[in-house]
Amino acid sequence: MLDLVSERLLLAFNWLDWLALTWFVLCWAWYYEYSRRRQRSKRCLAGVMHSYRYDWMTRLLTREARIADATIMTHLERNGAFFASSALLILAALFGLMGATDRALVVLADLPFAGIEPTRLGLEIKLLLLIALFIYAFFTFTWSMRQYNFCAILIGSAPTPNEKDATPGARKMFAVQAANVIDLAANQFNYGLRAYYFGLALLGWFLHPLAFIVATAGVVGVLYRREFHSKTLKALAAGRDLDLTFRGILQKDELNSEPPSNQGKPDKQGN
Repeated sequence: MLDLVSERLLLAFNWLDWLALTWFVLCWAWYYEYSRRRQRSKRCLAGVMHSYRYDWMTRLLTREARIADATIMTHLERNGAFFASSALLILAALFGLMGATDRALVVLADLPFAGIEPTRLGLEIKLLLLIALFIYAFFTFTWSMRQYNFCAILIGSAPTPNEKDATPGARKMFAVQAANVIDLAANQFNYGLRAYYFGLALLGWFLHPLAFIVATAGVVGVLYRREFHSKTLKALAAGRDLDLTFRGILQKDELNSEPPSNQGKPDKQGN
């Protein structure tokens, strides 16, 4: 039985397909481990945002009215709900495509850039990989939504400024752990977005294995630049470190210039 399955798989893909698939898995696994380790040793979006989240929770404890905080949490949760519902729509389309592989083979064979004629089994395996990827994305986004729900409960249970039973140490511990829970929710959301990115790279496999390899490398490059070297990261880091400077796309010299003076200029009455 196993020999029959392996023989059919060898007939479905050539060595270049297997190389592209191996490259895809290794790139995803490598970037996951790399980003997880570099979060603690290098400035990145996750590390900078953690400090902002801690400041947010610390200032929350000084406010009586927390409507704005609850609104922000609701907005963050809706982002995950949008992508989770989108993943369900994509899965419905992919399952529908599984029942129309014959017509899909005709379409793929007519593509001008498709250098290798696909087989039915190969197409079905590619679709199954896409389905598995977006199922993972769906569960990741829904877990992120649940964690944001937990964060909303934390905001509701936060001690008030006038609460005498809450010691300074307890308040600090609450701010630290609340920021950690938001970090976990945001991290799951980030994993779901990565699944979308790598899903787009997987579409290149329907054209050619080389397109799949190039698209996978491009996705890793985009993710790396945005998380570790983007202008957004520089602006966020400059907002907390006075030794860092960042000039925005519309900013001139507002930070270093003196405010304009009206001395020597006539007022509206000509005085």
